[in-house]
Parts: sequence; structure tokens; C-alpha cells
Amino acid sequence: MPKSNAEITAELTAPGSRFEIAEQVIRGIPTRVWKNAPPSLAAVLERSREYGDEIFLVYEDERLSFAEHYRRAARLARVLVEDWGVVKGDRVAIAMRNFPEWSLAFWAAAAAGAIVVPLNAWWTGEELEYGLADSGARLLFCDPQRAERVAPRLGALALDRIVVARARGPLALEALRFEDVGGVPDAGVTLPAVALDPEDDATIFYTSGTTGHPKGALGSHRNICGNLVSLAFAQARAAARSGAPTTPPADRPRNAALLSVPFFHATGCHAILVSNTAFGGKLVMMHKWDPERALELIERERLTTFGGVPAMVWQVLESPSFRTRDLSSVRSVSYGGAPAAPELVRRIKEEFPGGTPSNGYGLTETSSVTTLNAGADYVARPDSVGIPVPVCEVKVVSPEGTTLPVGEIGELWIKGPNVVKGYWNKPEATAETFTDGWLHSGDLARLDEEGFVYIVDRAKDMVIRGGENVYCVEVESVLYDHPDVVDAAVVGLPHKVLGEEVGAVVQVRPGAAVDAEDLRAHVARHLAAFKVPVRIDIRQAPLPRNATGKILKRQLRDEMAGAAPA
Repeated sequence: MPKSNAEITAELTAPGSRFEIAEQVIRGIPTRVWKNAPPSLAAVLERSREYGDEIFLVYEDERLSFAEHYRRAARLARVLVEDWGVVKGDRVAIAMRNFPEWSLAFWAAAAAGAIVVPLNAWWTGEELEYGLADSGARLLFCDPQRAERVAPRLGALALDRIVVARARGPLALEALRFEDVGGVPDAGVTLPAVALDPEDDATIFYTSGTTGHPKGALGSHRNICGNLVSLAFAQARAAARSGAPTTPPADRPRNAALLSVPFFHATGCHAILVSNTAFGGKLVMMHKWDPERALELIERERLTTFGGVPAMVWQVLESPSFRTRDLSSVRSVSYGGAPAAPELVRRIKEEFPGGTPSNGYGLTETSSVTTLNAGADYVARPDSVGIPVPVCEVKVVSPEGTTLPVGEIGELWIKGPNVVKGYWNKPEATAETFTDGWLHSGDLARLDEEGFVYIVDRAKDMVIRGGENVYCVEVESVLYDHPDVVDAAVVGLPHKVLGEEVGAVVQVRPGAAVDAEDLRAHVARHLAAFKVPVRIDIRQAPLPRNATGKILKRQLRDEMAGAAPA
């Protein structure tokens, strides 16, 4: 009879083990922590030197080894500290699509002691200006497209320098070219001497806001580095549950992952970039997501892991060329960021008999992983997001703030060393979302007798489009700014691949000549493309509301879905 998760956890976390747990007082709150987690991102980058000439990053026909990546990141970190005067706590922003330069800028800034501010590359110039101004970034690393969007707004920003990667022609603004910064690093280059503590500020990741503006989740080195141990623990626990060794054999081919999500998300950065840097995995990047290209790369690079959000896995499985590719190298198909149908688990087991399906749950505010469900547990409970890693505590809470018993539905609260410090420069939002170390997730959930978490619904007014969170109030605020709009409600429309798409119902003023395309164009001028409603229903009559004046969004969603199923 296989051991229970509780028995396996006790064995894996025993004193002296690699997953040993200690207690640390963090911001006045006793918290379970991973005893052997790296103390800082600089320590993770230093460790990556061990992998030498093994290939780390692959982009199109470019290949970068761990040794070369370290040298280039270390040289850039020295430029930041010694030439540009970056000191611990300064903010360094990155706004670019997935290029090798994203990784170099991230690791260099982190090793310099700066707070790295990854900005959503899909944002408009207006949104990028907000993120740069709100964070108070001194430096910006970007690509030509983002440079072009930011150029008209530089007067409102306090940037000291802009560095542009992969610029082919003249730059749209006064900036440095990435390839010209620092020159060719010598073989003996080392990181600058910056003292870093696990509780020092490390990152600001922006998450869509319920008040109309994104909020910067302020993460520490402990947050992001502890996630490495959480991922390794979850893998060991899943192996033990299936009777396999908890430590992979020495001759096992090293991990090779397809990067199908952006670096500027916690999944892309914490769970994929940082973990592959630490554990010596090859990371293969795509210029943009395409399931046919993904299959080609899985076969060509002998990739062991792919995933992203469930929609991407579905697209790969349903590709016309799926049967023509050699996918025998795949050992793991992992995803998160959106609900996954149990049918997806069955298809993965059927199509990848040597692969392990896994799903997880986490938020920007939990620095990626809170729960993971993999292997035999996932097959047995495909509708669950798994059990928490042992340094995390979860509870289900009523609207009155009381802890609910097993089986009852309430808001999921999370506590652990992965929970961020709060929201940058937003004390009111921080006070609303964090209570004595507990994060209010905004998701409705229930727990079963063994501690498995089941996400039932969202308490927040939010649409999840292909893994991107779209807060309805943010889109509604832009619609309200249009002179012809009297009232607006944004809802999620079901979509097989993306999970949901953004829809809107709008009441316009009498006699208005505005149409849906006018309103879509208005939203597109202010917000990223993934937030623009794919469909806008225009009405003259008031939107339906309940007795307290709240718009009946479920009714509107049902009406829109019934009229034109997505």
C-alpha cells in the first residue's frame, strides 16, 4: 500500500534532509521556512556556474551556455554598480518579450541588489508609463517595440538610462544598445560585492488591480528562492507517491523545458527561469506561442517538459501534426494559471505514457507555488489543484473571517514564506489583502479530509484569459471614460482554448451613434490587447441590477453566452 502524503512529507522534511523545515520570525510573524533555500538570487546565479559549458538558453538559432550567461550577467551587474551607481533597493525595470537579454538583465539587476520590476510586454505606452512611474524605476531594459511605446512619455518619468536590446535600426529615443553595455566580459569576471539578506526586497511584479490600476507585489529574496525548494519538494513527493526514487538517478538526462509563458509572470520567472538557472535545465524560448512550432522544438531539442496554461496543452494535443512528431523525450506536462478540465489529465496520460501530468495553484502574491498536484494524486483527483507544500498553510474563511470546516466553501487564505510583503506604495490595498501574514487569495475554495484544495469560483470580479488576469473594473473604468457610455459591465465569455474571453455590455446615452468597434478602439488606446473586449453589446436600456444596486453580471454573462456561444 503506498504511503500517504503525510507520511512522505514527514520523511522528506526530517531533520538533516534537503527539505528540512525551520521556523523563522518574518515581520513579527512565526513562519515555517525551507532551511536549505538559497539566501538570495545572487547565490542562485553563482551556483549556476557549476553547469559550465552546458547549454542554458536557446532562442531560434542562438545558444548561450551557463558559463557565458554567468559572465555576461556578472559583467552587466558590475556596470550597474560600479559605473551607473545602482545601490541596493533601486528599481530596475524590464519591458521586453522573451529574449536572452531578459534573463541577463534580470540576473544582473538582482545580483546588483536592485529590485527588479518586470513589466508586462503587452501593456500600452500608458500602462508602461504607470508601471515605471509607480515603481520609481531608475533604469529600463527594453526591446525596440517597448522603447517606441515609452518614447512619447519620457518627460513624465525619472529614468536615468534606457537600454534597448535587439535594436536593428536607429533608436526612437536617446538610449544605449544592450550589446554595447559592458563590452566583452573576461573569463574571470565575478559578481559585485553586495550584501544580500533573504528578507531584502527583490522584485515588484504587477498584478491587475481591483481599483483600476495594477498593484506592484513586493517580493523578497526569500519569496523567490524558497519557491525553488517548493518545486523540488513537490517533484520528490510525487515520485514517492508513485514508488519512484525521490532523487533522480545521476545518469538521467537533464531537464529541458519549453518556455511558452512570458518571463514577466511569476510562472515564467519564478517557476521556469529561476528554477532552470538553479537546477541546470536547458530553457528553449519561442518568439511567440505557436503549437506547431512548439511540437517542432520538443522534437528538435528533445525537451522533457512543456506546458504553460491548459489552453496551450490542448492546442498541442489537438495539432494536426501531433502524430507525426517524436515526443518520446517528454517526462512532464505541467500547467497552471487557469482551471483545467479532468479530460485534459486523461488525454495527457493517453498521449504521453512516459510523462507525468501536473497542475498547480499560486498567485503573483504567493511567488508562484502554493499547492501542486502531480502523478498518481492528480489522476485520482483531477479537479483539485493539490495539497500545499509543507511550508505553506491554507485555510478556508467565511465572509465574517471565521475558519470553516472541511468541505465548506469560503475564501482561500494562504500563509508562508512565499507570501509577498505587500503592495508597493499601496498601504490601504495591503491592509485589505494581508492579515497577520495571511493572504486573502480572492478565490473561493474548499478542502477535503486530506488537505487537497479545490478552487470553486473567484470571489474577485475577474476574467482569466489564457492565464492573464483581467480585472473587470479596470476595463469598465476605461469604458466609463468614453463620453457616450452611461453604464458598463465586463464579464467573462467561455472559450474552449483560452478558458475565457473578455465581453462587455454597455448602456449608451440617448441618441449616441457610437458602435462596438468605436468602443473597442477606445479601450485599445488605453489598455493591453488582451484586455480589450472581443464583443461589446450596446443597449439603450439600463443594465439589470439587484436591490442593492449591484449589476447582475451572471445574468448578463448567460445572455451573452446564450446569444453567441464562444
